[in-house]
Amino acid sequence: MSENKISIDPITRLEGHGKIEIFLGDDGKPKDAVLQVPELRGFEEFSRGRKGEDMPRITERICGVCPEAHHFASTKALDAAYSTQPTDTALKLRELLYNSYIFADHLLHLFYLGGPDFLAKNAKKEDRNIVGVINSLGEGLGKKVIKTRRLAHEAIEIIGGHQVHPITGIPGGLSKGITDDEKEKLVSIGESSFEFARKVLELFHEKVIDTKRFGSLVNNPEFSLDTYYMGLVDEEGKVSFYDGDIRVVDPLGNEFINTDTSNALDLLEERVKPWTYVKFPYLKKVGWSEFNTGKESGVFRVGPLARLNVAEGMKTDLAQEEYEKYLDHFDGKPVHQTYAYHWARLIELVQAAESIQELAEKDATTGDDLRAPLDEPGEGVGVIEAARGTLIHGYQLDRDGLVKNANMIVPTTSNSAALSISIKQSAMEAIDDGKNDEQVLNQVEMGFRPYDPCLACATHSVDGGLDIGVSIYDEQGKLIREIKREDS
Repeated sequence: MSENKISIDPITRLEGHGKIEIFLGDDGKPKDAVLQVPELRGFEEFSRGRKGEDMPRITERICGVCPEAHHFASTKALDAAYSTQPTDTALKLRELLYNSYIFADHLLHLFYLGGPDFLAKNAKKEDRNIVGVINSLGEGLGKKVIKTRRLAHEAIEIIGGHQVHPITGIPGGLSKGITDDEKEKLVSIGESSFEFARKVLELFHEKVIDTKRFGSLVNNPEFSLDTYYMGLVDEEGKVSFYDGDIRVVDPLGNEFINTDTSNALDLLEERVKPWTYVKFPYLKKVGWSEFNTGKESGVFRVGPLARLNVAEGMKTDLAQEEYEKYLDHFDGKPVHQTYAYHWARLIELVQAAESIQELAEKDATTGDDLRAPLDEPGEGVGVIEAARGTLIHGYQLDRDGLVKNANMIVPTTSNSAALSISIKQSAMEAIDDGKNDEQVLNQVEMGFRPYDPCLACATHSVDGGLDIGVSIYDEQGKLIREIKREDS
């Protein structure tokens, strides 16, 4: 740490690598803070020249946390590029797999990533993880979390072919269906998922939502951002993970945009900054106003908080019941409190579990109408709600079906401006007179965890302005060599 700067490097409990730089004034109080992401993927560039039908299996390698989201955003973009619609059987199976992913991913956040800040009794650094959560809540619950996530991934494997990187998404449908025996297994998984979702809901009310500690954060106006919000809604205006229209509401909750997903890329522009590989998207109709919020700023948010803000309600009964409690607590929408992301994520977990159960029981899932015919290749946009928010894939294919251009805007990228503002808010609340012990720095990190950022997924373009280096240490921890970009 320099005299006027505090670095948190690396930040913890997220996918990817990042660091926080906090700049102090002469009084020892934070004047600014930024989230710096020094890693790069570059998927848009090396997608060029690839077969369009290979893209669902290429782009899902962007991220090992939510490959299902990239797999089906890519598949949906190909549906559009080939002017086709998936068959009824394929659509139901896609949705069933996708709700299994949402359920498993939200469990991951609630117990492994964001949850330890609230569920682990001991606030020591070494206990803020899943092991600390298990020590606090009991081995039985810990085993149940692990088993239930495994079952959700088994559902993904039954439909998608692999537990981690699905392979069955193709334009117009799926490459394989399911058997009657597999359907029975999916029904069983749906029942156990819903049963556990009920227990998680009760647990989080007891251990998190109804506690003074969580209340001191979720009700603190210093952790509130009056931004725009974006998400998908179905034909009834309900929260929809797999499909729907794009709805954007303004900071007052008024509908600002409601459009078909084919127009998704036309809604946004992006800014770059020299200190990070993550871009900063903003609403084109509003404009860029640096890192500010309000109606005159195009900064918007996506993810669980945004989805609940843009929707008229939840698709399923228990999720709707909890959604109404959520709105009563905040006196209606829009909910601007950043820590409400955690509660919104819990509500979505319940909807996903109920949807798994409902979809698994449908007779149409064992049909053999798995793929619709394709038209000539062209351009297509696919939009889906990843666990972290709205994910957009846009492809331009040539006459041979090869990718001429690819564009991907991922949820963490869309949240990147709001993330930076939230981190600054947390730093200004936590740090005084330059004091920065481990507890204080964790309070700063807590400012980004509600967003559940996925940094590797978000970094896919180069602006050339970030210095990259490698530091090499021996077994005693002594620095023996540094390699800078200019040395390579």
